[in-house]
Amino acid sequence: MIRIGYAPGAYDLFHIGHLNLLRQAKAHCDFLIAGVVADEVLIQSKGVKPVIPLAERLEIVSNVRYVDAASPAFTNDKVEIWKDLRFNVLFKGDDWQGTEKGNQLERNFARLGVEIVYFPYGKITSSSALRQTLKNIDDLASRVRRNQMMTDAAFAN
Repeated sequence: MIRIGYAPGAYDLFHIGHLNLLRQAKAHCDFLIAGVVADEVLIQSKGVKPVIPLAERLEIVSNVRYVDAASPAFTNDKVEIWKDLRFNVLFKGDDWQGTEKGNQLERNFARLGVEIVYFPYGKITSSSALRQTLKNIDDLASRVRRNQMMTDAAFAN
């Protein structure tokens, strides 16, 4: 039987952690589908607007050599996605393992014959950390601009 894997993620600000996840996932299946979470789903579920729009994230992910297909995920309901894609192994970070949502995921997919494979959650680089760094830089730039305007106004008088 061909092992069809599904690796969902935002894949925003694509980094080495994403690449490692996709590399590991491909090593555990014959055909890998990367599920790229839609912008509105990310906003609804995590309260985060992606920096890179869905169409561009799909283009990036679909060009990673470990990925056989990239599919937009317009829902967080993995069973609904399974009904369309019919994968038989789902890859998740081990931050889900042993949690209520992870246990529920395992129960839902056990009934469908889908294996859940957990990978160590990479702490090397994360989109959240990159997003925070960009915010810090933006905040600093705003403060510098305000200070410059105040200085300019003081010297103008």
